[in-house]
Amino acid sequence: MKESNKDTKTLYKYLAWSFGLAYIIQIIAAYMSYKVQDYSNLVLAVSAQYLVAGMMFIPLISVMLAGGRIKEIGWKPRIKGLIPQFLFAWFVPAILTAIGVALYFCIFRSHFDITGSYLVAVAGQEALDAITSTGMTYGTYILISCISCITYAPLINMFFAVGEEAGWRGYMYPALREKLGQKKAWIIGGIIWGMWHWPLMIFSGYEYGKEYIGFPVVGMVLFCVVTVALGIMCDYVYQKSQCIWYPAIFHGAFNAAATIPQTITHTGLDKYRLLGSAPVGLIAGIPFFALALFIYVKFKKD
Repeated sequence: MKESNKDTKTLYKYLAWSFGLAYIIQIIAAYMSYKVQDYSNLVLAVSAQYLVAGMMFIPLISVMLAGGRIKEIGWKPRIKGLIPQFLFAWFVPAILTAIGVALYFCIFRSHFDITGSYLVAVAGQEALDAITSTGMTYGTYILISCISCITYAPLINMFFAVGEEAGWRGYMYPALREKLGQKKAWIIGGIIWGMWHWPLMIFSGYEYGKEYIGFPVVGMVLFCVVTVALGIMCDYVYQKSQCIWYPAIFHGAFNAAATIPQTITHTGLDKYRLLGSAPVGLIAGIPFFALALFIYVKFKKD
């Protein structure tokens, strides 16, 4: 009982550190982004992006600050006998994203755009001109981006994603599993993971923008559904591999693939972002929800 109480206190400390530090960073980053809405201060805009990227290491730092079991997370890279887990982590996010994007554009065909209007909207005409000046079309640029998301991008993103995965899957999910059981841990853990992003959603329109009906509550709830699904898949590959690098690869691969759909979507459609075309949308996310539900129902720990 004493050990259980100690573990509970450690978990609460972890959550306090993780949420406290992350919320402070998100509020600062949101303020910085607000100050440079017209991109007049590029240094400040880039600094805000790096600040949010660095936030991914907060869960790992929080495990250490709370005194969690950091050595038991499974840091040693392993590949022998884990080829199926490796392939799952590396390729499944891109495959499910592609299916979800196809489903979204089958329903909203007029939303598809390959002219580069999205790039112009977020980075200016100069960014598109820089691509076309090399003789490359915007379509070729997107194709190269797709190739990168199934080749080297998961590996690069893995080194950022492991900061989150060490905290969520490496420490928090096992701690919740000991207290609540597998399925409740997946649900509660996923909701916690989603709530961790809420300040960015409220102040910066993270993932869904600010123009949809029910802002920001509907987006906050939907994103928790998304993180529950992603958390199930990340934890699935973690339990199968017992190596934290596998969910980090999955997380990194998802982040790489998730950036592409918006680049081929017409601008001025923020009210539809709850539905897609990114895989965090209700329609484009259907393949992820389906696979997560299948794992939830069928998963048995070896």
